[in-house]
Amino acid sequence: MSESGADATAERRGLQGWLGSLWMSLSGIGLVIGAVFFAFSLTPSLIPRAGELQGVLGGISFAIGYGIGTLAGALWRWFQLPVPPDRIRRPGTWIALGASALVVAVYLWRSSAWQNSIRSLMGMPPVDSSAPLRLALVAIAVVVIAMLLARLFLFVIRLVEERAVRHMSLRAARALGLIGAALIFLLVVEGVLVRGFLNMADASFRAVDAIIEPNVARPADPLKTGSSASLVRWEGIGRAGRDFIASGPTAAQISAETGVAAKEPIRVYVGLNSAEGAEARARLALRELIRAGAFDRSVLVVVTPTGTGWMDPAAMDTLEYLQHGDTAIVGQQYSYLTSWISLLVEPDNSVEAARALLSAVYQHWTHLPRDHRPKLYLQGLSLGAYGSDQSFRLHEVLADPFNGAVWSGPPFSTPGWSSATSEREPDSPEWLPRFGDGSVIRFTNQQDHTHIPGATWGPLRIVYLQYASDPITFFQPAAIWRKPDWMNAPLGPDVSPYLSWYPVVSFLQLTLDMAIALAVPIGHGHYFAPEHYIDAWVAVTEPTGWTPDSIARLKTMFGDKRGKPRG
Repeated sequence: MSESGADATAERRGLQGWLGSLWMSLSGIGLVIGAVFFAFSLTPSLIPRAGELQGVLGGISFAIGYGIGTLAGALWRWFQLPVPPDRIRRPGTWIALGASALVVAVYLWRSSAWQNSIRSLMGMPPVDSSAPLRLALVAIAVVVIAMLLARLFLFVIRLVEERAVRHMSLRAARALGLIGAALIFLLVVEGVLVRGFLNMADASFRAVDAIIEPNVARPADPLKTGSSASLVRWEGIGRAGRDFIASGPTAAQISAETGVAAKEPIRVYVGLNSAEGAEARARLALRELIRAGAFDRSVLVVVTPTGTGWMDPAAMDTLEYLQHGDTAIVGQQYSYLTSWISLLVEPDNSVEAARALLSAVYQHWTHLPRDHRPKLYLQGLSLGAYGSDQSFRLHEVLADPFNGAVWSGPPFSTPGWSSATSEREPDSPEWLPRFGDGSVIRFTNQQDHTHIPGATWGPLRIVYLQYASDPITFFQPAAIWRKPDWMNAPLGPDVSPYLSWYPVVSFLQLTLDMAIALAVPIGHGHYFAPEHYIDAWVAVTEPTGWTPDSIARLKTMFGDKRGKPRG
Protein backbone atom coordinates (compact mmCIF):
# COMPACT_ATOMS: atom_id res chain seq x y z
CA MET A 1 0.00 0.00 0.00
CA SER A 2 1.32 3.47 -0.88
CA GLU A 3 1.97 6.09 1.76
CA SER A 4 -0.96 8.22 0.52
CA GLY A 5 -3.30 5.19 0.62
CA ALA A 6 -2.22 4.39 4.16
CA ASP A 7 -2.89 7.99 5.15
CA ALA A 8 -6.36 7.87 3.59
CA THR A 9 -7.14 4.60 5.39
CA ALA A 10 -6.00 6.06 8.69
CA GLU A 11 -8.09 9.17 8.06
CA ARG A 12 -11.20 7.06 7.35
CA ARG A 13 -10.63 5.04 10.49
CA GLY A 14 -10.19 8.24 12.48
CA LEU A 15 -13.46 9.63 11.10
CA GLN A 16 -15.26 6.35 11.77
CA GLY A 17 -13.88 6.34 15.28
CA TRP A 18 -15.06 9.88 15.87
CA LEU A 19 -18.53 9.13 14.48
CA GLY A 20 -18.69 5.95 16.56
CA SER A 21 -17.72 7.91 19.66
CA LEU A 22 -20.36 10.53 18.84
CA TRP A 23 -22.98 7.81 18.32
CA MET A 24 -22.16 6.13 21.61
CA SER A 25 -22.36 9.47 23.40
CA LEU A 26 -25.94 10.06 22.21
CA SER A 27 -28.55 9.71 24.91
CA GLY A 28 -31.45 7.45 23.93
CA ILE A 29 -33.76 8.94 26.55
CA GLY A 30 -32.58 12.40 25.47
CA LEU A 31 -33.54 11.65 21.85
CA VAL A 32 -37.00 10.49 22.88
CA ILE A 33 -37.73 13.44 25.20
CA GLY A 34 -36.26 15.88 22.63
CA ALA A 35 -38.47 14.44 19.88
CA VAL A 36 -41.55 14.63 22.10
CA PHE A 37 -40.77 18.25 23.01
CA PHE A 38 -40.23 19.08 19.34
CA ALA A 39 -43.51 17.40 18.41
CA PHE A 40 -45.45 19.22 21.13
CA SER A 41 -43.97 22.55 20.00
CA LEU A 42 -45.73 22.07 16.63
CA THR A 43 -49.15 22.16 18.26
CA PRO A 44 -51.01 25.50 18.26
CA SER A 45 -50.70 28.11 20.97
CA LEU A 46 -52.19 31.63 20.90
CA ILE A 47 -50.42 33.26 17.93
CA PRO A 48 -49.91 31.68 14.48
CA ARG A 49 -46.25 30.98 13.73
CA ALA A 50 -44.47 31.18 10.39
CA GLY A 51 -42.43 28.13 9.36
CA GLU A 52 -39.07 29.71 10.19
CA LEU A 53 -40.15 30.83 13.66
CA GLN A 54 -41.71 27.45 14.30
CA GLY A 55 -38.42 25.87 13.28
CA VAL A 56 -36.52 27.96 15.83
CA LEU A 57 -39.05 27.06 18.53
CA GLY A 58 -38.93 23.39 17.56
CA GLY A 59 -35.14 23.30 17.57
CA ILE A 60 -34.95 24.95 20.98
CA SER A 61 -37.64 22.61 22.32
CA PHE A 62 -35.76 19.55 21.06
CA ALA A 63 -32.49 20.81 22.55
CA ILE A 64 -34.11 21.43 25.94
CA GLY A 65 -35.80 18.02 25.90
CA TYR A 66 -32.57 16.32 24.89
CA GLY A 67 -30.77 18.21 27.64
CA ILE A 68 -33.31 17.06 30.23
CA GLY A 69 -32.86 13.44 29.13
CA THR A 70 -29.08 13.74 29.13
CA LEU A 71 -29.09 15.35 32.57
CA ALA A 72 -31.32 12.56 33.89
CA GLY A 73 -28.82 10.00 32.57
CA ALA A 74 -25.90 11.90 34.10
CA LEU A 75 -27.61 12.00 37.50
CA TRP A 76 -28.30 8.28 37.19
CA ARG A 77 -24.62 7.63 36.70
CA TRP A 78 -23.65 10.17 39.37
CA PHE A 79 -25.51 8.11 41.94
CA GLN A 80 -23.76 5.03 40.55
CA LEU A 81 -26.98 3.26 39.69
CA PRO A 82 -26.71 0.24 37.34
CA VAL A 83 -26.51 1.00 33.62
CA PRO A 84 -27.14 -1.42 30.71
CA PRO A 85 -24.06 -2.85 28.93
CA ASP A 86 -23.01 -1.63 25.47
CA ARG A 87 -24.60 -4.65 23.74
CA ILE A 88 -27.97 -3.39 24.98
CA ARG A 89 -27.29 0.33 24.76
CA ARG A 90 -26.41 0.28 21.05
CA PRO A 91 -29.66 -1.27 19.76
CA GLY A 92 -31.51 0.79 22.37
CA THR A 93 -30.16 3.98 20.79
CA TRP A 94 -31.31 2.77 17.36
CA ILE A 95 -34.78 2.04 18.72
CA ALA A 96 -34.91 5.48 20.38
CA LEU A 97 -33.83 7.12 17.15
CA GLY A 98 -36.47 5.26 15.13
CA ALA A 99 -39.23 6.05 17.61
CA SER A 100 -38.18 9.72 17.68
CA ALA A 101 -38.18 9.94 13.87
CA LEU A 102 -41.68 8.44 13.75
CA VAL A 103 -43.05 10.90 16.30
CA VAL A 104 -41.46 13.85 14.51
CA ALA A 105 -42.79 12.74 11.11
CA VAL A 106 -46.37 12.33 12.35
CA TYR A 107 -46.43 15.70 14.09
CA LEU A 108 -44.78 17.47 11.14
CA TRP A 109 -47.52 16.08 8.93
CA ARG A 110 -50.14 17.59 11.25
CA SER A 111 -48.35 20.92 11.85
CA SER A 112 -49.92 22.88 8.97
CA ALA A 113 -53.45 21.90 10.00
CA TRP A 114 -52.76 23.00 13.56
CA GLN A 115 -51.44 26.39 12.47
CA ASN A 116 -54.35 26.83 10.07
CA SER A 117 -56.78 26.17 12.92
CA ILE A 118 -55.67 29.51 14.44
CA ARG A 119 -55.22 31.34 11.15
CA SER A 120 -58.77 30.58 10.05
CA LEU A 121 -60.16 32.02 13.31
CA MET A 122 -58.16 35.21 12.72
CA GLY A 123 -59.02 35.52 9.03
CA MET A 124 -55.47 34.74 7.86
CA PRO A 125 -54.60 32.73 4.72
CA PRO A 126 -53.48 29.12 5.30
CA VAL A 127 -49.79 28.23 5.44
CA ASP A 128 -48.25 27.00 2.21
CA SER A 129 -47.35 23.36 1.66
CA SER A 130 -43.61 23.98 2.05
CA ALA A 131 -43.91 25.23 5.64
CA PRO A 132 -43.18 21.85 7.31
CA LEU A 133 -40.03 21.40 5.22
CA ARG A 134 -38.79 24.91 6.04
CA LEU A 135 -39.41 24.53 9.73
CA ALA A 136 -37.65 21.13 9.76
CA LEU A 137 -34.56 22.58 8.11
CA VAL A 138 -34.46 25.54 10.51
CA ALA A 139 -35.00 23.21 13.48
CA ILE A 140 -32.07 21.02 12.40
CA ALA A 141 -29.83 24.08 12.15
CA VAL A 142 -30.89 25.24 15.63
CA VAL A 143 -30.28 21.77 17.09
CA VAL A 144 -26.80 21.61 15.53
CA ILE A 145 -25.92 25.00 16.99
CA ALA A 146 -27.28 23.94 20.38
CA MET A 147 -25.28 20.71 20.28
CA LEU A 148 -22.10 22.59 19.41
CA LEU A 149 -22.66 24.96 22.32
CA ALA A 150 -23.30 21.99 24.60
CA ARG A 151 -20.03 20.38 23.42
CA LEU A 152 -18.22 23.65 24.10
CA PHE A 153 -19.76 23.75 27.58
CA LEU A 154 -18.59 20.19 28.28
CA PHE A 155 -15.11 21.05 26.98
CA VAL A 156 -14.86 23.94 29.46
CA ILE A 157 -16.05 21.66 32.28
CA ARG A 158 -13.35 19.10 31.47
CA LEU A 159 -10.72 21.83 31.15
CA VAL A 160 -11.49 23.13 34.64
CA GLU A 161 -11.84 19.59 35.99
CA GLU A 162 -8.41 18.49 34.71
CA ARG A 163 -6.72 21.34 36.52
CA ALA A 164 -8.76 21.05 39.71
CA VAL A 165 -8.45 17.26 40.13
CA ARG A 166 -4.80 17.68 41.11
CA HIS A 167 -5.91 19.41 44.29
CA MET A 168 -9.20 17.72 45.22
CA SER A 169 -11.33 14.62 44.69
CA LEU A 170 -12.71 13.75 41.26
CA ARG A 171 -16.31 14.52 42.25
CA ALA A 172 -15.35 17.87 43.75
CA ALA A 173 -13.33 18.68 40.63
CA ARG A 174 -16.31 17.85 38.39
CA ALA A 175 -18.60 20.00 40.51
CA LEU A 176 -16.10 22.84 40.30
CA GLY A 177 -15.86 22.34 36.54
CA LEU A 178 -19.65 22.59 36.21
CA ILE A 179 -19.79 25.75 38.32
CA GLY A 180 -16.84 27.30 36.48
CA ALA A 181 -18.30 26.60 33.04
CA ALA A 182 -21.69 27.96 34.10
CA LEU A 183 -20.12 31.17 35.36
CA ILE A 184 -18.07 31.64 32.19
CA PHE A 185 -21.11 31.11 29.95
CA LEU A 186 -23.22 33.39 32.16
CA LEU A 187 -20.64 36.15 31.95
CA VAL A 188 -20.47 35.82 28.17
CA VAL A 189 -24.26 35.82 27.75
CA GLU A 190 -25.02 38.58 30.26
CA GLY A 191 -21.90 40.67 29.87
CA VAL A 192 -21.46 40.48 26.12
CA LEU A 193 -24.63 39.36 24.35
CA VAL A 194 -27.35 40.86 26.57
CA ARG A 195 -25.53 44.10 27.36
CA GLY A 196 -24.47 44.45 23.75
CA PHE A 197 -28.05 43.99 22.58
CA LEU A 198 -29.41 46.46 25.14
CA ASN A 199 -26.80 49.08 24.27
CA MET A 200 -27.59 48.67 20.58
CA ALA A 201 -31.33 48.85 21.26
CA ASP A 202 -30.90 51.94 23.43
CA ALA A 203 -28.95 53.78 20.75
CA SER A 204 -31.36 52.69 18.02
CA PHE A 205 -34.57 53.64 19.84
CA ARG A 206 -33.06 56.92 21.05
CA ALA A 207 -32.26 57.83 17.45
CA VAL A 208 -35.76 56.88 16.30
CA ASP A 209 -37.31 58.94 19.12
CA ALA A 210 -35.39 62.03 17.96
CA ILE A 211 -36.59 61.79 14.34
CA ILE A 212 -38.81 64.67 13.27
CA GLU A 213 -40.66 63.34 10.26
CA PRO A 214 -41.21 65.85 7.43
CA ASN A 215 -44.92 65.03 7.17
CA VAL A 216 -45.46 65.79 10.89
CA ALA A 217 -45.56 69.58 11.00
CA ARG A 218 -45.31 71.72 14.10
CA PRO A 219 -48.81 72.91 15.08
CA ALA A 220 -49.73 76.44 14.05
CA ASP A 221 -52.70 76.60 16.44
CA PRO A 222 -51.41 78.36 19.60
CA LEU A 223 -53.59 76.15 21.81
CA LYS A 224 -51.83 72.98 20.66
CA THR A 225 -48.86 71.48 22.48
CA GLY A 226 -45.58 72.19 20.71
CA SER A 227 -46.80 75.39 19.03
CA SER A 228 -44.96 78.69 19.36
CA ALA A 229 -47.23 79.61 22.29
CA SER A 230 -46.91 76.24 24.03
CA LEU A 231 -44.98 75.65 27.25
CA VAL A 232 -43.60 72.42 25.70
CA ARG A 233 -40.92 72.54 23.00
CA TRP A 234 -41.86 70.70 19.79
CA GLU A 235 -38.38 69.19 19.48
CA GLY A 236 -38.45 67.78 23.03
CA ILE A 237 -41.74 65.91 22.74
CA GLY A 238 -40.35 62.80 21.06
CA ARG A 239 -41.44 61.06 17.87
CA ALA A 240 -44.44 59.20 19.31
CA GLY A 241 -45.65 62.34 21.09
CA ARG A 242 -45.34 64.46 17.97
CA ASP A 243 -47.37 61.88 16.04
CA PHE A 244 -50.02 61.98 18.76
CA ILE A 245 -50.25 65.79 18.72
CA ALA A 246 -50.24 66.11 14.93
CA SER A 247 -52.73 63.31 14.26
CA GLY A 248 -56.26 62.73 15.42
CA PRO A 249 -59.56 64.06 14.14
CA THR A 250 -60.34 67.75 13.77
CA ALA A 251 -63.60 69.37 14.83
CA ALA A 252 -64.64 69.56 11.17
CA GLN A 253 -63.98 65.85 10.59
CA ILE A 254 -65.93 64.87 13.71
CA SER A 255 -68.87 67.08 12.73
CA ALA A 256 -68.89 65.71 9.18
CA GLU A 257 -69.20 62.16 10.49
CA THR A 258 -71.60 62.72 13.38
CA GLY A 259 -73.70 65.59 12.05
CA VAL A 260 -73.25 67.38 15.38
CA ALA A 261 -71.24 70.54 16.01
CA ALA A 262 -67.92 69.50 17.53
CA LYS A 263 -65.08 71.14 19.42
CA GLU A 264 -61.42 70.92 18.52
CA PRO A 265 -60.03 68.08 20.70
CA ILE A 266 -57.24 69.03 23.10
CA ARG A 267 -54.13 66.84 23.12
CA VAL A 268 -51.26 67.46 25.51
CA TYR A 269 -48.04 65.45 25.56
CA VAL A 270 -44.78 65.89 27.45
CA GLY A 271 -41.68 64.05 26.23
CA LEU A 272 -38.62 62.75 28.04
CA ASN A 273 -36.63 65.78 26.90
CA SER A 274 -39.31 68.27 27.91
CA ALA A 275 -38.19 68.37 31.56
CA GLU A 276 -35.88 66.53 33.94
CA GLY A 277 -37.65 63.81 35.95
CA ALA A 278 -41.20 62.43 36.09
CA GLU A 279 -42.41 64.97 38.68
CA ALA A 280 -41.17 67.96 36.67
CA ARG A 281 -42.71 66.58 33.47
CA ALA A 282 -46.01 66.06 35.27
CA ARG A 283 -46.06 69.64 36.52
CA LEU A 284 -45.28 70.87 33.01
CA ALA A 285 -48.12 68.76 31.61
CA LEU A 286 -50.53 70.23 34.16
CA ARG A 287 -49.55 73.81 33.27
CA GLU A 288 -50.01 72.99 29.59
CA LEU A 289 -53.44 71.50 30.28
CA ILE A 290 -54.49 74.65 32.13
CA ARG A 291 -53.11 76.86 29.35
CA ALA A 292 -55.06 74.92 26.70
CA GLY A 293 -58.32 75.06 28.67
CA ALA A 294 -58.48 71.30 29.28
CA PHE A 295 -60.37 71.63 32.57
CA ASP A 296 -63.24 73.37 30.77
CA ARG A 297 -63.94 70.25 28.70
CA SER A 298 -66.48 67.54 29.53
CA VAL A 299 -63.97 64.69 29.56
CA LEU A 300 -60.33 64.62 30.63
CA VAL A 301 -58.27 61.45 30.11
CA VAL A 302 -54.88 60.75 31.70
CA VAL A 303 -53.09 58.24 29.48
CA THR A 304 -50.01 56.18 30.27
CA PRO A 305 -48.30 55.42 26.92
CA THR A 306 -46.56 52.22 25.88
CA GLY A 307 -42.79 51.86 26.29
CA THR A 308 -41.93 53.88 23.18
CA GLY A 309 -44.26 56.66 24.28
CA TRP A 310 -46.88 55.59 21.75
CA MET A 311 -50.54 56.47 22.33
CA ASP A 312 -52.97 54.10 20.61
CA PRO A 313 -55.04 56.10 18.10
CA ALA A 314 -57.73 53.42 18.21
CA ALA A 315 -58.35 54.43 21.83
CA MET A 316 -57.83 58.20 21.43
CA ASP A 317 -59.71 58.89 18.20
CA THR A 318 -62.77 56.85 19.10
CA LEU A 319 -63.27 58.73 22.37
CA GLU A 320 -62.94 62.09 20.62
CA TYR A 321 -65.65 61.11 18.13
CA LEU A 322 -67.95 59.76 20.82
CA GLN A 323 -67.61 62.96 22.86
CA HIS A 324 -67.86 65.26 19.81
CA GLY A 325 -64.39 66.64 20.46
CA ASP A 326 -65.28 67.90 23.92
CA THR A 327 -62.23 66.15 25.33
CA ALA A 328 -58.73 66.72 26.64
CA ILE A 329 -56.16 63.90 26.57
CA VAL A 330 -52.78 64.08 28.27
CA GLY A 331 -49.82 61.71 28.25
CA GLN A 332 -46.26 61.71 29.58
CA GLN A 333 -43.38 59.78 28.03
CA TYR A 334 -41.26 57.66 30.37
CA SER A 335 -39.15 55.72 27.85
CA TYR A 336 -38.25 55.45 24.17
CA LEU A 337 -37.66 51.67 24.33
CA THR A 338 -40.21 49.20 23.09
CA SER A 339 -42.43 47.92 25.90
CA TRP A 340 -40.88 44.51 26.54
CA ILE A 341 -37.35 45.98 26.72
CA SER A 342 -38.56 48.82 28.92
CA LEU A 343 -40.22 46.29 31.22
CA LEU A 344 -36.93 44.38 31.50
CA VAL A 345 -34.51 47.26 32.11
CA GLU A 346 -36.71 49.94 33.69
CA PRO A 347 -39.83 48.21 35.07
CA ASP A 348 -40.74 50.98 37.53
CA ASN A 349 -40.60 53.88 35.08
CA SER A 350 -44.14 53.43 33.76
CA VAL A 351 -45.55 53.35 37.28
CA GLU A 352 -43.51 56.34 38.42
CA ALA A 353 -44.57 58.43 35.43
CA ALA A 354 -48.21 57.38 35.71
CA ARG A 355 -48.35 58.22 39.42
CA ALA A 356 -46.68 61.59 38.94
CA LEU A 357 -49.00 62.66 36.13
CA LEU A 358 -52.22 61.46 37.75
CA SER A 359 -51.24 63.01 41.08
CA ALA A 360 -50.63 66.41 39.50
CA VAL A 361 -53.85 66.33 37.47
CA TYR A 362 -55.95 64.83 40.26
CA GLN A 363 -54.84 67.40 42.86
CA HIS A 364 -55.87 70.25 40.56
CA TRP A 365 -59.08 68.48 39.53
CA THR A 366 -60.25 67.89 43.10
CA HIS A 367 -59.94 71.59 43.90
CA LEU A 368 -62.37 72.51 41.14
CA PRO A 369 -66.14 72.76 41.80
CA ARG A 370 -67.67 69.33 41.18
CA ASP A 371 -70.31 70.75 38.84
CA HIS A 372 -67.73 72.72 36.86
CA ARG A 373 -65.02 70.22 36.15
CA PRO A 374 -64.57 67.50 33.52
CA LYS A 375 -65.14 63.83 34.19
CA LEU A 376 -61.74 62.27 34.81
CA TYR A 377 -60.72 58.94 33.24
CA LEU A 378 -57.59 56.84 32.93
CA GLN A 379 -56.39 54.86 29.92
CA GLY A 380 -53.44 52.66 29.08
CA LEU A 381 -52.48 49.92 26.65
CA SER A 382 -50.06 47.10 27.46
CA LEU A 383 -47.23 48.49 29.60
CA GLY A 384 -49.30 51.66 29.79
CA ALA A 385 -52.14 49.69 31.39
CA TYR A 386 -49.63 48.22 33.84
CA GLY A 387 -48.46 51.68 34.89
CA SER A 388 -51.91 53.28 34.89
CA ASP A 389 -53.32 50.46 37.01
CA GLN A 390 -50.78 51.36 39.71
CA SER A 391 -51.00 55.13 39.35
CA PHE A 392 -53.22 55.49 42.41
CA ARG A 393 -53.97 53.87 45.74
CA LEU A 394 -57.59 53.40 46.71
CA HIS A 395 -57.35 55.43 49.90
CA GLU A 396 -55.97 58.38 47.92
CA VAL A 397 -59.04 58.68 45.67
CA LEU A 398 -61.81 57.14 47.77
CA ALA A 399 -63.14 60.47 49.07
CA ASP A 400 -63.37 61.92 45.55
CA PRO A 401 -62.87 59.14 43.00
CA PHE A 402 -62.09 59.71 39.35
CA ASN A 403 -64.84 58.49 37.04
CA GLY A 404 -63.35 55.42 35.42
CA ALA A 405 -60.74 53.74 33.26
CA VAL A 406 -60.34 51.78 30.04
CA TRP A 407 -57.32 49.49 30.19
CA SER A 408 -56.49 47.33 27.18
CA GLY A 409 -54.15 44.36 26.93
CA PRO A 410 -52.94 44.53 30.55
CA PRO A 411 -49.74 42.51 31.02
CA PHE A 412 -50.13 39.35 33.09
CA SER A 413 -48.24 40.96 36.00
CA THR A 414 -50.65 43.90 36.34
CA PRO A 415 -51.73 43.83 40.01
CA GLY A 416 -55.31 45.10 39.67
CA TRP A 417 -56.10 42.92 36.68
CA SER A 418 -54.50 39.88 38.31
CA SER A 419 -56.49 40.37 41.51
CA ALA A 420 -59.82 40.83 39.73
CA THR A 421 -59.14 37.82 37.49
CA SER A 422 -58.15 35.48 40.31
CA GLU A 423 -61.17 36.56 42.39
CA ARG A 424 -63.66 36.24 39.53
CA GLU A 425 -66.97 34.45 39.80
CA PRO A 426 -66.24 30.71 39.59
CA ASP A 427 -68.55 30.10 36.62
CA SER A 428 -66.76 32.67 34.42
CA PRO A 429 -63.68 31.76 32.32
CA GLU A 430 -60.31 33.35 32.98
CA TRP A 431 -60.26 34.94 29.53
CA LEU A 432 -63.58 36.72 30.24
CA PRO A 433 -63.99 37.04 34.01
CA ARG A 434 -67.03 38.35 35.83
CA PHE A 435 -65.95 40.21 38.94
CA GLY A 436 -68.33 40.63 41.85
CA ASP A 437 -71.62 42.30 41.00
CA GLY A 438 -70.14 44.17 38.03
CA SER A 439 -70.60 47.57 39.65
CA VAL A 440 -66.92 48.56 39.43
CA ILE A 441 -65.00 46.24 37.07
CA ARG A 442 -66.14 44.62 33.85
CA PHE A 443 -64.28 42.72 31.14
CA THR A 444 -64.93 42.69 27.43
CA ASN A 445 -63.39 41.40 24.20
CA GLN A 446 -64.35 41.21 20.50
CA GLN A 447 -68.01 41.02 21.49
CA ASP A 448 -69.44 43.68 23.78
CA HIS A 449 -69.72 42.06 27.22
CA THR A 450 -70.02 45.30 29.18
CA HIS A 451 -73.76 44.85 29.64
CA ILE A 452 -74.34 42.48 32.56
CA PRO A 453 -77.98 41.61 33.30
CA GLY A 454 -79.04 42.95 36.69
CA ALA A 455 -75.76 44.84 37.23
CA THR A 456 -75.67 48.57 37.96
CA TRP A 457 -72.58 50.72 37.56
CA GLY A 458 -71.23 52.48 40.63
CA PRO A 459 -69.53 55.90 40.67
CA LEU A 460 -66.24 54.38 39.44
CA ARG A 461 -66.30 52.35 36.20
CA ILE A 462 -63.37 50.23 35.00
CA VAL A 463 -63.39 48.17 31.80
CA TYR A 464 -60.59 45.78 30.83
CA LEU A 465 -60.47 45.21 27.08
CA GLN A 466 -58.65 41.93 26.41
CA TYR A 467 -58.54 39.22 23.78
CA ALA A 468 -58.34 35.53 24.68
CA SER A 469 -55.53 35.22 22.11
CA ASP A 470 -53.34 37.88 23.74
CA PRO A 471 -50.19 36.29 25.22
CA ILE A 472 -49.13 39.59 26.83
CA THR A 473 -52.17 39.24 29.08
CA PHE A 474 -52.36 35.48 29.47
CA PHE A 475 -48.72 34.46 29.70
CA GLN A 476 -48.04 32.69 32.98
CA PRO A 477 -44.57 31.75 34.22
CA ALA A 478 -46.19 28.84 36.06
CA ALA A 479 -47.19 27.38 32.67
CA ILE A 480 -43.80 25.67 32.72
CA TRP A 481 -45.21 23.12 35.17
CA ARG A 482 -48.95 23.85 35.51
CA LYS A 483 -51.85 24.19 33.10
CA PRO A 484 -53.32 27.72 33.12
CA ASP A 485 -57.05 28.05 33.78
CA TRP A 486 -57.67 29.83 30.48
CA MET A 487 -56.65 26.64 28.65
CA ASN A 488 -59.63 24.82 30.13
CA ALA A 489 -62.92 24.63 28.24
CA PRO A 490 -64.61 26.73 27.12
CA LEU A 491 -61.79 28.29 25.14
CA GLY A 492 -61.81 31.89 23.89
CA PRO A 493 -63.44 32.76 20.54
CA ASP A 494 -60.11 33.17 18.68
CA VAL A 495 -58.22 30.31 20.34
CA SER A 496 -57.58 27.06 18.45
CA PRO A 497 -59.74 24.12 19.57
CA TYR A 498 -56.55 22.01 19.36
CA LEU A 499 -54.81 24.04 22.07
CA SER A 500 -53.31 21.79 24.74
CA TRP A 501 -50.92 22.22 27.62
CA TYR A 502 -47.54 20.49 27.77
CA PRO A 503 -44.98 20.95 30.57
CA VAL A 504 -42.08 23.23 29.58
CA VAL A 505 -43.14 23.36 25.90
CA SER A 506 -46.26 25.46 26.48
CA PHE A 507 -44.12 27.93 28.41
CA LEU A 508 -41.75 28.18 25.42
CA GLN A 509 -44.68 28.62 23.03
CA LEU A 510 -46.19 31.43 25.10
CA THR A 511 -42.80 33.14 25.42
CA LEU A 512 -42.49 33.23 21.63
CA ASP A 513 -46.14 34.31 21.34
CA MET A 514 -45.37 37.40 23.43
CA ALA A 515 -42.63 38.41 21.00
CA ILE A 516 -44.99 38.18 17.97
CA ALA A 517 -48.22 39.28 19.68
CA LEU A 518 -48.74 42.07 17.11
CA ALA A 519 -48.16 39.82 14.07
CA VAL A 520 -51.89 39.18 13.69
CA PRO A 521 -54.87 40.87 12.04
CA ILE A 522 -56.50 43.66 14.00
CA GLY A 523 -58.90 42.46 16.68
CA HIS A 524 -56.70 39.57 17.82
CA GLY A 525 -53.60 38.99 19.89
CA HIS A 526 -52.28 42.30 21.21
CA TYR A 527 -53.65 44.38 18.32
CA PHE A 528 -56.80 46.17 19.47
CA ALA A 529 -59.56 47.27 17.11
CA PRO A 530 -61.28 50.69 17.31
CA GLU A 531 -64.76 49.18 17.44
CA HIS A 532 -63.90 47.31 20.62
CA TYR A 533 -62.64 50.51 22.19
CA ILE A 534 -65.93 52.13 21.19
CA ASP A 535 -67.86 49.54 23.21
CA ALA A 536 -65.57 50.09 26.20
CA TRP A 537 -65.77 53.90 26.05
CA VAL A 538 -69.56 53.82 25.69
CA ALA A 539 -69.82 51.66 28.81
CA VAL A 540 -67.47 53.85 30.85
CA THR A 541 -68.34 57.40 29.69
CA GLU A 542 -71.98 57.04 28.51
CA PRO A 543 -71.73 59.60 25.67
CA THR A 544 -74.98 61.37 24.84
CA GLY A 545 -76.76 61.60 21.50
CA TRP A 546 -75.78 58.17 20.20
CA THR A 547 -78.08 55.41 18.99
CA PRO A 548 -77.22 51.79 18.14
CA ASP A 549 -77.34 52.69 14.44
CA SER A 550 -75.03 55.69 14.78
CA ILE A 551 -72.62 53.62 16.89
CA ALA A 552 -72.62 50.97 14.16
CA ARG A 553 -71.86 53.62 11.52
CA LEU A 554 -68.98 54.94 13.62
CA LYS A 555 -67.53 51.43 13.90
CA THR A 556 -67.77 51.00 10.14
CA MET A 557 -66.01 54.32 9.57
CA PHE A 558 -63.11 53.31 11.80
CA GLY A 559 -62.94 49.90 10.16
CA ASP A 560 -62.23 51.60 6.85
CA LYS A 561 -59.24 53.60 8.14
CA ARG A 562 -57.37 51.11 10.27
CA GLY A 563 -53.58 51.36 10.57
CA LYS A 564 -50.89 49.12 12.04
CA PRO A 565 -49.66 50.22 15.50
CA ARG A 566 -46.03 50.91 16.25
CA GLY A 567 -46.15 50.69 20.05
